[in-house]
Amino acid sequence: MNKKQTSKKVASIASGILRDGRTSSKSKTVAASALSQTRKGGK
Repeated sequence: MNKKQTSKKVASIASGILRDGRTSSKSKTVAASALSQTRKGGK
């Protein structure tokens, strides 16, 4: 199991990439990958 997690700053940037209609599908794939490695729930 990978214990590394995406930081809040990177997760925020990745979220913006996914919401932006001008970004490429490859960029969105990388952003989704980063978000999938964020901490679920919690505080």
